[in-house]
Amino acid sequence: MMIVSFVVAVSANGVIGSENAMPWRLSTDLQRFKKLTLGKPVIMGRKTWQSLGRPLPGRTNIVITRDASYKADGAVVVPTIAAGLEAGIAAALQAGIDEVCIIGGAQIYAQAMEQATRLHVTHINAEIDGDAFFSPISAQDWQIISEENVPAGEKDNYATRYVVYERR
Repeated sequence: MMIVSFVVAVSANGVIGSENAMPWRLSTDLQRFKKLTLGKPVIMGRKTWQSLGRPLPGRTNIVITRDASYKADGAVVVPTIAAGLEAGIAAALQAGIDEVCIIGGAQIYAQAMEQATRLHVTHINAEIDGDAFFSPISAQDWQIISEENVPAGEKDNYATRYVVYERR
């Protein structure tokens, strides 16, 4: 069975972004993100792609946009979540792995939530101003399978709690 994972950092008030950027510095979390996604297809919206500025190395980058003429050097461009998942699953199967990662942004997470089977969530221990939000995680739909409190490292703005959820 193919695992469809979300990888997301969320503030205590649900913020995941501000003005198409992450409104925090969490080097420890970026290292975890790389470890979680390396070698796996990553699916993202156009705004997330543009905020990265380049393809994530060692991963099949898949960009979802309604703009049929959009070009993203180093990425596969698709028009819908369904097409993104199809491309991601095909790339995962070709690589012999069983997971695709959805990495943002807010609209993509909201549209793909029904397809998600696992959530890798970094809960940031702070309320942060922003304009992009992640929906609350329902205990009715999700169960915690692991969690770890992560103190703020020297290159982190905040302490976090890393939680892995599986769909019930």
